[in-house]
Amino acid sequence: MAGSARGGAKRDDTLDAFEEAVNMTPAELEKWLATDESRGVGQSSGGDESVGHASGRRIIDLLRTKKDDLSEDDVTHMRKVVGYVHRHAKQRPSGDVTETRWRHSLMNWRHDPLK
Repeated sequence: MAGSARGGAKRDDTLDAFEEAVNMTPAELEKWLATDESRGVGQSSGGDESVGHASGRRIIDLLRTKKDDLSEDDVTHMRKVVGYVHRHAKQRPSGDVTETRWRHSLMNWRHDPLK
């Protein structure tokens, strides 16, 4: 019983961290993912779509899923999003980042550093 309670706490911690790390609305993310700039950044895992762009599409699906219906795989992906946003945000280049690949990559993961 204690293990499942701890697992529930870890799940809740991940959901909270996800909500803190991401700051774009689902509509903003959908609109962004449809742009050439969104498709033009990130590393590809062998296909035409970058890992970040695919993650953005998955994030939209996660946002449309009720919290109680999220699978362990969904929560694992949320944890991946949090880790990416935290790591990548620390690599902020100097100067105006408005039209940078750095910002565009973060936006694919539902985080706009200018917000």
